Amino acid sequence: MTGGPSHTISSPPGVILAGGRSLRMGHPKAETVLGGRSMLTRVIERLQPQVAGVAVNLNADPALASAADLEILPDTVPGFVGPLAGVLAAMRHAARSSPEASHVLTVPVDTPFFPVDLAERLKSAVASGGEIAVAFSSGEMHPLFALWPVTLADDLEAWIQTDEKRRVRAFIARHGSTAVEFPFTPTRAGPLDPFFNINTPEELQQAEGWLQHIEDPAP
Repeated sequence: MTGGPSHTISSPPGVILAGGRSLRMGHPKAETVLGGRSMLTRVIERLQPQVAGVAVNLNADPALASAADLEILPDTVPGFVGPLAGVLAAMRHAARSSPEASHVLTVPVDTPFFPVDLAERLKSAVASGGEIAVAFSSGEMHPLFALWPVTLADDLEAWIQTDEKRRVRAFIARHGSTAVEFPFTPTRAGPLDPFFNINTPEELQQAEGWLQHIEDPAP
């Protein structure tokens, strides 16, 4: 990890990663309903004010995103090879649609409480055009919440095609990066990790409980 911000980033394009198979949830996470609205809708609403534009990495039914009038980006590498394929699709999209952008921001669709200042704080931490900025909370890395240099696309594609495990953290470790620590969110029920993610029906139930404490006004 490196530090010392000196690289200025304008508002980056943002891509929601929703290309996985959602095996533990049993149906696409993008259409999972939380508090009466789909998680995709919630993530779109949270991300849009932070970025120059939003697209969705999606390999399932495109109707899930078409209602939001967003560009849909299927994986450019076939075979459901993991989240790095979505990151690659995001990089390729940014290079094509925003040639002036040095970075692209990714967020996963299963994490609806992520910080409203995510993009701004990651941008402020980047020290060079080739550096990845990655979100942390309580010392834990959340590697899919990151600003990725668009110039890493070719290296990432080669990594996906040659590395057996295709771990996001391992790819980040190959390059210069900076860690950005985010505090827990205060709620009526206690502090909430803003990167709490929903992979199972049980975690969805937990998220419903958190949502009540976040959205209901205090008496």
